[in-house]
Amino acid sequence: MDKLSKEQRHRCMSAIKGKDTKPELLVRKFLFSRGFRYRLNHPRLPGHPDLVLRKYRTVIFVNGCFWHGHQGCKYYVFPKTNVEFWQNKIERNRNRDVEEQRKLASMGWHCITVWECQLKPKVRRQTLESLVYTLYHIFLEDRRIKPYEPIEEDPSIAAEPEADYHKHQK
Repeated sequence: MDKLSKEQRHRCMSAIKGKDTKPELLVRKFLFSRGFRYRLNHPRLPGHPDLVLRKYRTVIFVNGCFWHGHQGCKYYVFPKTNVEFWQNKIERNRNRDVEEQRKLASMGWHCITVWECQLKPKVRRQTLESLVYTLYHIFLEDRRIKPYEPIEEDPSIAAEPEADYHKHQK
């Protein structure tokens, strides 16, 4: 049973922010201190990613474990009241996340999701360092010189059949 009245619960839930959350600020400050530059909530990209690093063709989503239904996470505790509403809401969020990442990938963007539980003090440093490592890897891999491989073409194939000019002369 909920300890708060409906009005109190509504006020609490409506105060939860979608931008500039604590986990997002942690990631932003760390990346900025390492020299990464980014845009916030780019309006032209699907899902308005939390961070957009154009130089790296990478977008970063910083997701709350509860709101995005982080599977297997101890911080994703399902509410005991209004179960059907929360089940539908979280399922819609998950489906939207997958669809947005699919669209971004088809546009050539790399998608990284950082979960709120990965920014807890015990694992924060490891998570952020691996994020930097991943970004450098993406940057180097995208700019790697690919070896030239000649295309094997059959020289007898042409756009039009070869004309026989000698046949029509008399």
